[in-house]
Amino acid sequence: MKRLLSLLAFLSVGLAACGGSMNSEPRALTVFAAASLTDAFAEIGENFQQANPNVTVSFNFAGSQALRTQIEEGASADVFASASGKEMEVLIANSLVAKESSQIFLNNKLVVILPADNPAGIDSLEDLATSGIKIVLAAEEVPVGRYARDAFDKMNASFGSDFKDKILANVVSHEDNVKQVVAKIQLGEADAGIVYTSDAVAASDLRTIEIPIELNAIAEYPIAPLVESAHADLAEAFIAYVFSHKGQAILQKWGFDSPLQ
Repeated sequence: MKRLLSLLAFLSVGLAACGGSMNSEPRALTVFAAASLTDAFAEIGENFQQANPNVTVSFNFAGSQALRTQIEEGASADVFASASGKEMEVLIANSLVAKESSQIFLNNKLVVILPADNPAGIDSLEDLATSGIKIVLAAEEVPVGRYARDAFDKMNASFGSDFKDKILANVVSHEDNVKQVVAKIQLGEADAGIVYTSDAVAASDLRTIEIPIELNAIAEYPIAPLVESAHADLAEAFIAYVFSHKGQAILQKWGFDSPLQ
């Protein structure tokens, strides 16, 4: 909490300078962020730029595991926002992120998405185990794919010890990130998919089936500046904006839960 307060103080000082802009020289900030953050961070980035007209925010959205690999291989980035603590821990272990700088900035839940016309007639979680339906998931190494499989483990206790196996037998595609899962359902290439609640909010054309909290897997998203960031002050200011009331309100609008509540 002390770190959060210092970041918010830093942001308020920075935005007060030059009528809201941190300084007058053109500057660039590069943010690597989980694909599930695409819509929310695009809005946050736009607001941050409006408050700092001299700053250009560039985003690289992809699966957290892919972003982590890119950073390990030398890709230039100032901020990393992951859908999984595992990916951040790897960067910390490799001294690419300082351990004390990583903070949880939101939570997310899973939901089942269906095509608008629901051709398979799926009405409940139990229907996901019906032989012959087509399910699309993110790959197991992708955070949302890993969370989905964790949720299936919990469902075994409610729907039978072979429930997870029946669902996995129906999987016809393993995607590299959550947005690809959404796209497959929107295109009618599968009968159901498992994504984050925030992705369902962004894809309002799709039907959804809620997953009860006791059967769900709660994702915690960490954010941190990169040790090698060329714009450490901008990275800190951007993160402070994410934690601010305005930043958290945007995230909640897009279906995320605040860890600050």
